Amino acid sequence: MANGNDSRTFKGVRSPCVPSRVLHVRKVPIEVSEAEVISLGVPFGKVTNLLMLKGKNQAFIEMASEEAAITMVNYYTTATPHVRNQPVYIQYSNHRELKTDNLPNQGRAQAALQAVNAMHSGNMGLSGSASSSEGALMPGQSPVLRIIVENLFYPVSLEVLHQIFSKFGTVLKIITFTKNNQFQALLQYADPLNAHHAKVTLDGQNIYNACCTLRVEFSKLASLNVKYNNDKSRDFTRLDLPSGDGQPALDHGVTAFGAPGIISSPYAGAAGFAPAISFPQAGLSMPTMPGALGPLAIPSSAVAGRMPIHSMAPAALHSVLLVSNLNPDSISPHGLFILFGVYGDVHRVKILFNKKENALIQMADATQAQLAMSHLNGQRLYGKVMRVTISKHQAVQLPREGQEDQGLTKDFSGSPLHRFKKPGSKNFQNIFPPSATLHLSNIPPSITDDILKDLFAGSGYSVKAFKFFQKDRKMALIQLGSVEEAIQALIELHNHDLGENHHLRVSFSKSTI
Repeated sequence: MANGNDSRTFKGVRSPCVPSRVLHVRKVPIEVSEAEVISLGVPFGKVTNLLMLKGKNQAFIEMASEEAAITMVNYYTTATPHVRNQPVYIQYSNHRELKTDNLPNQGRAQAALQAVNAMHSGNMGLSGSASSSEGALMPGQSPVLRIIVENLFYPVSLEVLHQIFSKFGTVLKIITFTKNNQFQALLQYADPLNAHHAKVTLDGQNIYNACCTLRVEFSKLASLNVKYNNDKSRDFTRLDLPSGDGQPALDHGVTAFGAPGIISSPYAGAAGFAPAISFPQAGLSMPTMPGALGPLAIPSSAVAGRMPIHSMAPAALHSVLLVSNLNPDSISPHGLFILFGVYGDVHRVKILFNKKENALIQMADATQAQLAMSHLNGQRLYGKVMRVTISKHQAVQLPREGQEDQGLTKDFSGSPLHRFKKPGSKNFQNIFPPSATLHLSNIPPSITDDILKDLFAGSGYSVKAFKFFQKDRKMALIQLGSVEEAIQALIELHNHDLGENHHLRVSFSKSTI
């Protein structure tokens, strides 16, 4: 067995932080096959050599080019790869190239390399879910997919797309946009084979029950150019990109997408998509592509009956937010419930007993938590800039009986004020970032514009403009002096009793007066 200090084995020594086309893989589970280790590198380019040090739980992978190795290290820095459900760690090696000719036990590694390279040069069709007619890759197919989400009754974020499409291989870049009133995305894989596999399996599937249908086709683009890393676009190979104007910057310490990050495992009851890719000639089997969330077979019902990918709304995994830098003198559990309730149904709120500028907020699911984080992180509230991140807690615990809490923990799970209880509710289509203009609704006929203006002015807010909707006087727009004022007014006056059994509903508006 070669050890890393054997100068006959390797040529040229350099420090590990300097890029090299040889990569050192650590914490490799003992039972892992050569093909599984090679699969870590395949999406980024040709793997030219492999050395397994099973006794040390280590391996060395040699890529065809330094460029491919750099892309691979950048990607896996943001998304820790898992082999056999165990995290493995990849860094540049001191070695410039692998010299393995005279080493024992290299036959299996060379056979595995030949099998993988044969498959990727198109000598073999896909096994797995694709039928034989779809199995052979057409020449010139692009690694870029165009995705349209129809029946968008539930918000679909860039993270949700990343989680679903990562099960077919390494996703390098995603751009999301709205065109013709439809939510669309362009998604680039490292390899056209991954794109083909994802297209065959996902086209026509529902993300959630009876809604959010995926339409997947090949794009004419060969690659994507991502300028900003934010909630609309992401280049997973470039951590250094700016977030762009007005977009919340990404905190990479908090959200390692694709690793156990925002939604680290498939939703409960999900038909997990990660077809096994096997190498029949070499007798090797590789359970899943890198980035997949474990060896999950496709139930035959999913393919035949078009079962939803996530057969329920997202589970409560990573649905807890940590909110910091709050103003402890002004904030209350009810106030946070109302504000975060604009972006999802808040189940529990806990202001931390010993650090009252911090709070934990448990949302109904991970998608709503993501939505609230992307809209509220960086907003000013009561004179302080709020920070919102995903918490490592799975749930907010209620205090035990007799435990002193000062009313800082509240359970809102049965609240009548939840905006998103009904599936397919219109409120899903009216989610907007905080703005100085508020949308008011549920106004009774006897209420005049002066009464509403006085209500806001009397609470200390400066009213800049007001107008009723022409077609429907139950609704109006009111413009306040700043976004911060509007946030505070929404907290204070949403559900305000206007008499005649009408409670005022307040939301952020995309319109201005």
